[in-house]
Amino acid sequence: MRKKSPGKVITRMALKIVRFVNLLLAGLLAGNEFGTWAAVHPALEKLSPSERIRAEQELTRRYAAMMPFWMLSVIASSLAVLASSRKTSSFLPTLLGTVCFVAMLVSTIFGNVPINNRVLELSPEEDSEEFVRLRKRWDMLYAFRVFMNVTGLGFLAAGALRERSHR
Repeated sequence: MRKKSPGKVITRMALKIVRFVNLLLAGLLAGNEFGTWAAVHPALEKLSPSERIRAEQELTRRYAAMMPFWMLSVIASSLAVLASSRKTSSFLPTLLGTVCFVAMLVSTIFGNVPINNRVLELSPEEDSEEFVRLRKRWDMLYAFRVFMNVTGLGFLAAGALRERSHR
């Protein structure tokens, strides 16, 4: 029986830690996005137009403060896992998961963020018609974003499950 070199043990442990952090970040992101899509925004639809605009503006401000870092940390940790899983059976699902998160980020930057910026400028008392029009487009983009997050998480999990434990 061969002994493992300390370097290989550390490398494998580092990969497991990076993979764990990646799955944790991606799972939290996908869960947050799904919950917001399934529970928060449908509840906000019950508010009057002016109340809804105010609520959406507050949510947008809060999410704008944390989502860029969160989204980028998922992609960065996915890239770290991807780099360390080359030539393994977990590479392809990890690559597909990473692509899903990158697609989500691109869609967010070029679709949702410009709409969010405009919503922040709206007057709750005067701009309800424009808000409804913007919201319809935002909802479509957000559904795509949620789909990419959940699908990306699924691929990352599949990649983790394909990793082989070397004893």
